[in-house]
Amino acid sequence: MSFSKKVAIIKGLRTPFVKSQTNYLGKSNQDLLGTAFNQLVEKTNLKGVELGDVITGTVMNHPFDWNLSREVVLGSALAAETPGMNIQRACGTGLEAANLIALKIASGQIEAGIAGGSDTNSDIPLIGQRKLTHFLIKLQNAKTTAEKLKQLLKFKFSTLKPQLPVVREPRTGLSMGEHCELMVKEWKISRADQDQLAYESHQKAAKAYDEGFHDDLIVETAGLVKDTITRKETSIEKLAKLKPAFDKSAAGSLTAGNSTPLTDGASAVLLASPAFAKEHDLEVMAYFVDCEVAAVDFVHGAGLLMAPTVAVSRLLERNKLSLQDFDFYEIHEAFAGQVLCTLKAWESPDYCKNVLKRDKPLGSIDRNKMNVKGGSLALGHPFAATGGRIVASAAKILKEHGKGRILVSICTAGGMGVAAIIER
Repeated sequence: MSFSKKVAIIKGLRTPFVKSQTNYLGKSNQDLLGTAFNQLVEKTNLKGVELGDVITGTVMNHPFDWNLSREVVLGSALAAETPGMNIQRACGTGLEAANLIALKIASGQIEAGIAGGSDTNSDIPLIGQRKLTHFLIKLQNAKTTAEKLKQLLKFKFSTLKPQLPVVREPRTGLSMGEHCELMVKEWKISRADQDQLAYESHQKAAKAYDEGFHDDLIVETAGLVKDTITRKETSIEKLAKLKPAFDKSAAGSLTAGNSTPLTDGASAVLLASPAFAKEHDLEVMAYFVDCEVAAVDFVHGAGLLMAPTVAVSRLLERNKLSLQDFDFYEIHEAFAGQVLCTLKAWESPDYCKNVLKRDKPLGSIDRNKMNVKGGSLALGHPFAATGGRIVASAAKILKEHGKGRILVSICTAGGMGVAAIIER
């Protein structure tokens, strides 16, 4: 193991993931994260226990969430002396939070902590224009009535028009979907292959639901006990009828069916040292072994969502593993096209030589071992909550399997990627 001290994954819980601006309309990140967090504390019998740290985050960050982690702690049954910290690494926030808690445990700084994340597009703040802010500051600073009147005469009603936060890359002006369209064209990923992956994701998720896999990973929220996004009844034919969502020309291939929808939800995961687990009579589901973060220069031509290829390569090298040394793979499905680009890149001699600096390709994986309980296309993707969902699901998969190793890979906005290894 890369960590000097074992880090146990004890339990993870999440809210149902739902399409934005539906079931959770009006609920805040604190509401959603607090629901998953409180149930996690209750089900692990940690009432009154002081944990070493709590690290959570959001991507669509409301100004009221400025102290989210600490507020969630104070609203829980944990000892009020438990600290909390907010982080943000775009879609990798949840996995990065788990990594930071794991590093603290592995170093001996703390014995246990909770990682988590939440996102809602149903409680996003309206943002005033900067011109309005500057106008109000100047008006406030005016000393005399004459100065105030002079400033008021400069007021323009157009400055009252609010702005909504958007998920676009400031450096390019393109959305994640538009960037992914560029990637699938570069890698020659077909629409049919993207739809096939999306179909498989929904079928795997539906089967896992039928088998009860998700039942003890989800806590009831707003009257819901399961995700609202999984479509058991979908088909290749239905997916093929959908129109392109980003490149609306005949060349576009990303649709609402093979891309994740805007999603609301939250997740939380308890990690601990084996000694803490034993002391508190907690079962160890699996171990968080190692984690790696990477970034690519997407502004100057690299694929925005290709950084996980780099993170995984470094992670494998450090742990002296091959891409095939895994029983399962949890690859975040931001878009079906992104997953397929990643898989194709690992198989490419040129890419692995020029970008990953490897003598030979990493090779292919057994697709039957990938996202076996459904991926983000079928379950949803509340940006900061996805990492916690994957860590908890991966740990449960290994617990049910009895032993094994899982590779986790998550792409993020900003041209970054986060990868991790989980074992039992």
